Parts: sequence; structure tokens; C-alpha cells
Amino acid sequence: MIVELFGLEMFGHHGVLESEQREGQTFLYDVTLEIDEPAADRVEETIDYRDVAAKVEEVSDSQRFQLIETLAGAVADALVDAFPVVTVSVRVRKPRPAGISAEWSAATAERSRK
Repeated sequence: MIVELFGLEMFGHHGVLESEQREGQTFLYDVTLEIDEPAADRVEETIDYRDVAAKVEEVSDSQRFQLIETLAGAVADALVDAFPVVTVSVRVRKPRPAGISAEWSAATAERSRK
């Protein structure tokens, strides 16, 4: 079963430029989790989206990343460690990246339970 959480907004102090680290900005997270089918129609039988969002925020707040690539990887690693997932995909989108005319830039990390 696939569950998704798209467009999760988090404010963070990530980026290569000193101004990005100092001032911060909003990042968008798209999280796709492959999980086992729940045994019953109860949130206790699956992964609660609120817990996923809290874990993303915890990683984002834990340090300042220069690269969204390493941020995406750190979030993916934390989700695999925290939840009973088969696989996880985390895309971090950076709206209006500095220095270029683009709607957003992104990096995606994928992890599997070993």
C-alpha cells in the first residue's frame, strides 16, 4: 500500500548562500511511504500522517543543511528508522531558488528497509 503526504510546508534555514541560512525560507516536502496494508480501519494500525510531519520537522530543525539533497536523504533515513515502512521517497522542493528563474528546485531521496 502507498500513502502520500504532498506539499508539507516547513520553514527551514537551509541553503548554500549565507542569506538563506540566516533568513530561512519555506520548503515543501513530498513524502511517499510504501507500507503493509493495515489489519483494521484504525489509525493505530498504520502510520499517522501527523507523526510523519513531526519527524520531517524534527530533522529540518535539527541542523542547517547546505544542500537539499542531503536534507532529503536525512529525512528519508529518519523516516525509515522511525516507522515500519517498506520504502520511502522524500522530495524536498525549494520554491523560487536564488539566482535562477525557476518555480522551484528539488531533490529526491529514496530508501528501503534493509
